[in-house]
Amino acid sequence: MEKLSVTIITKNEEKNIERCLMSVKWADEIVVLDSHSTDRTAEICRQFTDQVFCVDWHGYGKQKNLCADRASNNWVLNIDSDEEISPEGAEEIKEVLRQSGAKHSVYHFPRKNFFAQRWVRYGGWYPDRISRLYDKTQVSFTESQVHEKLVPDENVGSLRNPILHYSFAGMEDYVERQNRYSTLYAREKIANGFRANWSHLVLRPPIAFVKNYFIRQGFRDGFLGLFLAMAFAFYTFLKYAKTKSI
Repeated sequence: MEKLSVTIITKNEEKNIERCLMSVKWADEIVVLDSHSTDRTAEICRQFTDQVFCVDWHGYGKQKNLCADRASNNWVLNIDSDEEISPEGAEEIKEVLRQSGAKHSVYHFPRKNFFAQRWVRYGGWYPDRISRLYDKTQVSFTESQVHEKLVPDENVGSLRNPILHYSFAGMEDYVERQNRYSTLYAREKIANGFRANWSHLVLRPPIAFVKNYFIRQGFRDGFLGLFLAMAFAFYTFLKYAKTKSI
């Protein structure tokens, strides 16, 4: 059976981190890369592992790769502080690792996203497949500021049991984070020489709304579905608008 390292990047996650760590304490190793938390995050992490490192922030993708570099095993399960692996998911991961040589170099999971403790079923929020289990000798994260992903992704396996993601505490939390993510997106795009044009600003936000509310059936989540579709349309406008103003 292949040994597994769980990697987690953190900053001020004392409300979520214990639930996350409890769900992966069966792993062979847990490695935490903390970005100077000012709450009890690092203290809580040290109750589960002695592999807790404090480093400056370098962006989501770079940070996850730095964390994987500190892992002693080739197989890595990356999980966010506000996520949880179910007991069924843990058994499925173990079964993959028991195979004599995994069939794939990276595996993706469905993800159940919760908004203020409510599971969001529509609008593109489920199954929201995301790659998190991988062989670090063959796969790594893109070193982007936000919306990082594992590459290469040509040889991807699929797991059945979802990661549980307690993503947003409520509307205020969602709006604050979308504001922050849109700034990171815009800064990275500007650094790469991109500036939005009027089609990005005028056409893409309503297209995003139609896709999430109607095509992906966000309306089936009631008022929450309407809020999320409209908020994502505004986020789409904001991330492009900031490329013209930052």
